[in-house]
Amino acid sequence: MTDTENDNPPDGYVPSTSRGPYTTHNGPFYHKVTEDGFWHGVRVKKRHCNSRGITHGGMLMAFADGLLGTAVWRETQMVALTVRMNSDFLSSARPGDWLEGTARVTRATKSVAFCEAELFVGSRPVLKASGVFKVMARHKAPD
Repeated sequence: MTDTENDNPPDGYVPSTSRGPYTTHNGPFYHKVTEDGFWHGVRVKKRHCNSRGITHGGMLMAFADGLLGTAVWRETQMVALTVRMNSDFLSSARPGDWLEGTARVTRATKSVAFCEAELFVGSRPVLKASGVFKVMARHKAPD
């Protein structure tokens, strides 16, 4: 059985294949693009959880950090590094839950971007995060 065999992502989600080694190890992750933006998702597994059987806060924060970075990339077409991230834990996710989230840039300058992310299980909010990212102009996507 592969690691993705029982993931059953919702319609529209496809496997994410361009992630770095740390994120790939934490996945597998999926993504989709809609008219309103983008979404990332993951089927929560036991290995994502703490000793209480709920998704580890570090896993939720790493997932949100990826969403925030993706939002900055989509807005600026530049690599960005996390300067600060604040997270509010609103509820939990358990093994078998489909955890998904989206993010948006609220303001961008030449050197920094400010953004917000939200994670959900169904319609239930799990985590809200905000971040400040250093935009790396020398890593701009080719035109």
